[in-house]
Amino acid sequence: MSVAPLAAHPSAPSAHAFRGRIGRDARSGHYAVPRRYRLHVSTACPDGLRIAVTHSLLGLDESCPVTFLPAVPDCPDGGHAALRPLYEASAHHYPGPALAPVLSDDWSGRIVSTHARDIMRDLDRHFASGRPALYPCGLDAEIDAVERLCADGIEEAAQRAGSATADPGERAAALRVLLAALDHAEQWLSGQDHYLGEHITAADVELWVALVQLDTVHRHHLDAAAVQRVADHPVLWSYARRLAAHPAFGGRLDLDGMSRRHHARCRGLEGAGSAVQILDWTAHTRSQQADGR
Repeated sequence: MSVAPLAAHPSAPSAHAFRGRIGRDARSGHYAVPRRYRLHVSTACPDGLRIAVTHSLLGLDESCPVTFLPAVPDCPDGGHAALRPLYEASAHHYPGPALAPVLSDDWSGRIVSTHARDIMRDLDRHFASGRPALYPCGLDAEIDAVERLCADGIEEAAQRAGSATADPGERAAALRVLLAALDHAEQWLSGQDHYLGEHITAADVELWVALVQLDTVHRHHLDAAAVQRVADHPVLWSYARRLAAHPAFGGRLDLDGMSRRHHARCRGLEGAGSAVQILDWTAHTRSQQADGR
């Protein structure tokens, strides 16, 4: 099974066309003020889930409200109708789809940023008073490396390994990249609870979301033998299970929405790997709901 990209306007700018940053200085234009900014995310989307987990870990319900969007965009071009006014206010006659995630400025009614990792860093640096930093000083390079590992070694490699349009050699090469990335993370996590240091950091958010996507989305593209090899990383999947039990992680999982988004985007038949689930994610989402978290 392959995933076809959502159609976009031929002249649509990049999804990261808006890359404003929140700063400490009032002269920057976007300075940090509680309740000035608002997030617009769909937790069925990997970037939206990353931001939502970050927002929960930092306890920002009061200082930065969140508007949760539908799992499946409601516009033919793959955008969200609710975001169209923000895009139009931010760029006259904006030609592309109104994509999530978005960090908006309620004072101006305009978009600050659509770049997920910039947003996550700014939330941590400017609104996380009194909490352990998710981007600790001195770990920028390490967190950047984990982001690349997850984006290229796990998510993109899994996508290519299950592509119906790739030839067998390309799929096999992509599977090797995926397994090498998982092997690296398995070895790195041996003997420690978190990826970097003694506390949860953005590295854990990145890796956990990549593993969620691998098991709930990309697994459906792979054959059963490949999924068995992916599952054969007990330290890594135990780590994913442990984080899923944390309310900031499991409490943001929208498994039904992820499934609907996946099926809305997919073309072709599912691979045999669909029958080989690695983790029971529903057990953790149910436990969070039962605890009232």
